Amino acid sequence: MQMGLLSLAIWTPIVFGAILLALGRDDQARMVRWIALIGSIVSFLVTLPLYSRFNTTTADMQFVEKAGWIDRFNVNYHLGVDGISLWFILLTAFITIVVVISAWEVITERVNQYMGAFLILSGFMIGVFCALDAVLFYVFFEATLIPMYLIIGIWGGPNKIYAAFKFFLYTLLGSLLMLVAMVYLYTKSGGSFDILTWHKLPLSGLAQTLLFFGFFAAFAVKVPMFPVHTWLPDVHVEAPTGGSAVLAAIMLKLGAYGFLRFSMPIAPDASREWAWLIIALSLIAVIYVGLVAMVQQDMKKLVAYSSVAHMGFVTLGFFIFNDLGVSGGLVMMISHGFVSAAMFLCIGVLYDRVHSRQIADYGGVVNTMPTFAALAVLFAMANAGLPATAGFVGEWMVILAAVRANFWLALLAATSLILGAAYTLWMVKRVYFGPVGNDHVKVLKDINAREFVMLGVLALAVLYMGIYPKPFTDVMNVSVAGFLKHVAVSKL
Repeated sequence: MQMGLLSLAIWTPIVFGAILLALGRDDQARMVRWIALIGSIVSFLVTLPLYSRFNTTTADMQFVEKAGWIDRFNVNYHLGVDGISLWFILLTAFITIVVVISAWEVITERVNQYMGAFLILSGFMIGVFCALDAVLFYVFFEATLIPMYLIIGIWGGPNKIYAAFKFFLYTLLGSLLMLVAMVYLYTKSGGSFDILTWHKLPLSGLAQTLLFFGFFAAFAVKVPMFPVHTWLPDVHVEAPTGGSAVLAAIMLKLGAYGFLRFSMPIAPDASREWAWLIIALSLIAVIYVGLVAMVQQDMKKLVAYSSVAHMGFVTLGFFIFNDLGVSGGLVMMISHGFVSAAMFLCIGVLYDRVHSRQIADYGGVVNTMPTFAALAVLFAMANAGLPATAGFVGEWMVILAAVRANFWLALLAATSLILGAAYTLWMVKRVYFGPVGNDHVKVLKDINAREFVMLGVLALAVLYMGIYPKPFTDVMNVSVAGFLKHVAVSKL
C-alpha cells in the first residue's frame, strides 16, 4: 500500500515524537525544542492538502487507504475522512504547534519527553478521526490515554498522580463496554470490523438499545457529559498548561465524534428513542454546570466547567436530529477547540508569572499587561458567545435548531448565553480590570514575542471563524445531510 495523505497526517508527528524521545538529555533542550517545532509545523503542513483537495459535493469517504493488518480476524488498516471528520484533523495539527510554542521556556526538565508525548498524542488523535476499522479506532482511541496520562502524571501539579489515575480509570472503564459492543457487531456482521458496514446492519430494537448504551458509556465519559464529568475539573487543575489546552481543544471532541460515527448511525432507532435522555443531560450540563462555574475561585476550574457546559451544547445539537443542530454542534466543537485552548493558555501565561490560579490573587492586570489583557478579553468574549467571534456561530446554530424542534427547549438552551456571559465577565472583571490588586500584579511584564505569536494565531482563528464561518460549514454540509438521511431510516 502506498502511503497516502491520511497516513502522513497520522505518522509524521508520531515519527518526530519518537525521534525526540530518543534524544534523551536536558542539555540538548534547545535542539529538542526546535525539532519539536519543526515536527509540529511539518505535521500541520501535510494536513493542508486534505482541505485543498477535499470534494465538498459528496458525502462519501475520501482519501481512503486500506491494507490488511490482522488477516485472521479480518482487521484492516482502513482510513478515510468525510466532511464530519476533516476539520478535526487540521484542528489537532494546528493546536499541537501552539502547544509546542507554549512550552518553549516553561518546561525545563525532560523537555524531549514532554514534546515527544505531545507529538505522539497528536498522531494518535488524528488516527481516531481517520479510522474506518473499529479495531484501529479502538487502538487509537485508547492509545491517546497513555501520553496524556504521562503528561499529567509527570508535569502536573501537587495532586498530579490522583488526577492522572482518575483520568485514566474513568475513560478506560467506559471504553470496556464499547469493546463489548464492537465484539457483538463483529459477530453480527459475519466477521467484519468495517465501521461503514456496521452502519448498514439490520438490528433489533433491543440490540440497538444495548449497543447505544455500550457506546454511550465510552463517549459520554470522554465528552464529558453530566453526571460523568467530575474527572475533568480535577484533571484540568493538575495538568500542565499544554495538557489542559489539548485536553479541552481536542480530546473532549473524541467522545462527541464517537456519537456521530458509532452510536447514531449504528443504532438510529435507539438514538431517536433515547434522544430525550441525551437532551435532558445536555441541558443539565448547560444550566447546572454553568451555575457551578459561576462560584469557582480557581480560573482553571471555571474554564473546565465552562467546557462541560459548551460540550453539552454540542450533544444537544446532535440529538435534535436536524441539519442546523448537527452542523451547529460540529462548528461548536471546532470553535471550542480554538477558544478553550486560548483560555487555558492565557491562564498559563499568568500562572508562569505569579504561580497562582486563584482569581482573588489578581486584579487590574490590564494596567501592567495591556497587550495580553486585550487578547485575554477577546477570548473571554468568545467563550461567552459574543457575535463576530467563533464562540457565537455554533451556539446560534444550535439554538435555531432547538427553536425548530421545540421553543421551550430553545429557551432553556439559550440560558447558556446568559450564564456564559455571567461567569466569564465576572472572572474578567476581577482578574483584568479595576485598580492593580497587589504587588505581584504591579511587577508583571507584558507578554513577549513568543507568547504574542501563540495567542495571536488563536485570536486570528477565533475572529476569522466568527466573521466568516462559511469555509467550515461548506465542508460539512453534504456529509451532515447524508448522515441525517441515514439516521432517519429505521433499521427495525
